[in-house]
Amino acid sequence: MPRTKKEYLYIDGYNLINQWSYYKDVARNIENSRNKLIELLVEYQAYRGIKVIVVFDAHLVKGSVEKREIVSGVEVIYTKEHETADSYIEKQLDKIGRYERVQVATSDNSIQQIVLARGGTRISAHEMILELENTKKDIRIRTDKPRQNGTNIDKILDPETLERLEKLRRSF
Repeated sequence: MPRTKKEYLYIDGYNLINQWSYYKDVARNIENSRNKLIELLVEYQAYRGIKVIVVFDAHLVKGSVEKREIVSGVEVIYTKEHETADSYIEKQLDKIGRYERVQVATSDNSIQQIVLARGGTRISAHEMILELENTKKDIRIRTDKPRQNGTNIDKILDPETLERLEKLRRSF
């Protein structure tokens, strides 16, 4: 039996934040921007059923070591000193790109070419932003719909059948 490929979505976190007008107001507080993005990605992962990994550059942070954490199922990676998000993602593609379904969200043209060469697919930061916004709308629509406790028979049956059923009900 053939093995089912897992689906992974790698996101260059700062690339996405810098492309998103939603973050213009919170750009002064990068931690707040990261947390808002991670919150959206948690919802996205749960709704879409794929594994989401968001990578943030820490390559300019002196003495930083790679840090991983799981936030409600989303894997959050902070790269080590002298390692960019792009180079981290590239290494991961080398490991799993030909065996699993991997998509990378970034607007960096060079990493997009590497993604394609290593068997992955790419989505631009702008396209990913639209995808996240549409998913948020889908979730809102599904959760705002009033729940029905039963079936409205008048929405299923034609008027003639409903009339017959009403006559039958009155005869009892």
